[in-house]
Order: sequence, then C-alpha cells, then structure tokens
Amino acid sequence: MPWEKSFDMTEAVERALQVFWEKSYTGTSISDLTSAIGIKRGSLYNAFEGKQDLFVKSLLKYDREYRSAGLIQLESNYEPRDAICTLFETLVSQSISDGHKKGCFLVNTALELPSHTKEVSAIVRSGFQDIENFFERLIKRGQKKSEIPKSVDPHNTAKALLGLVVAIRVLARGAYGEPELLIIAQQAKRLIS
Repeated sequence: MPWEKSFDMTEAVERALQVFWEKSYTGTSISDLTSAIGIKRGSLYNAFEGKQDLFVKSLLKYDREYRSAGLIQLESNYEPRDAICTLFETLVSQSISDGHKKGCFLVNTALELPSHTKEVSAIVRSGFQDIENFFERLIKRGQKKSEIPKSVDPHNTAKALLGLVVAIRVLARGAYGEPELLIIAQQAKRLIS
C-alpha cells in the first residue's frame, strides 16, 4: 500500500522554519523537527527527503513570506525615503521585541554558509541581492522626486544599507541594545540625506 501523508505540508514547513530559525541548521536535530511538526521520522523522510530538503523549503518560505513580502509592502505603501527609514525603524523595533533573539533567518543562514550547500548559498545571495535592489530602486525614485539628494550614489549606498541591515540583525542577537541599534539606524538615514 502506498504511503499517504496525514499532515499539512505547509504547516509542517512553517513549524520546521521556526525550529531552524531559532536553532540553526546545524543546531537542529531530526528529533527537534519531528517533535515540532508532530510526525514520525519515517513520515519526515517520505515527505521531505530529509533535513536538508526541509531546510531549503523553510528558507524559501521565509524568504518569500517574511523578507520579500515585507519589502513589497514597504515599497507599495511609502514614499521612497520613508520606506527606507521605516525599514530601519522596523528592524530595530523587531529586534528589541524579539525575546528569543532569533534575528533574521536569512542573515543567520548567511553566517553558516561554509557549512551549507550551493543551493542554500544561492538562496541567501539572491535574498541579499533583492534587498540591495530594493534600496537602489528606492534611492533612484527618491532622487527623481527630490526626496534624496542626487549626490547619493544609488548602487554603492544600496550596498552600504544592506550592510547596515545585516549589522542590526546580527548585533541585536545579544551584542547591542536599543540605543546602539538606533545609532546604526540613524546612520542608515544619514546615507540618504
């Protein structure tokens, strides 16, 4: 008789995402995953091919539903300069209210890249490139609307802003508190002033 899954795949990936996000790929065991999802080991392997496949699905889900969706919302609802400023304010606010100090799943994965596959590295690079493109687009639009000075180099400033996003996400996991994170966010705003 063929194997038939008896659980919701979308919910399973979401639960796995939360475990990987909190514990990292290397820190997560198969037992952690089966316990969080509420399935047996055999069901996990039948549905997902194993831990690596489930991690990739979780990372893609995070990238699509958390990171990318957030940027789309900012770009759609705010003027260019305000979207960039709101992003940094939101990063600080999220970091301070994150009692588990999970940070950003994409950034956390980037810190572990030497132990990941080429597929995972490509997902991380693509996500970071998308953030950089977001900044560059907004800077150019802001310059057209005279919100951002023409003297701001869109390409190089976008790279610097990405670096500050990563800095906030990493440092907020325990090294810096709210006052220091606000200083970084303020520097991001100065780059487009």
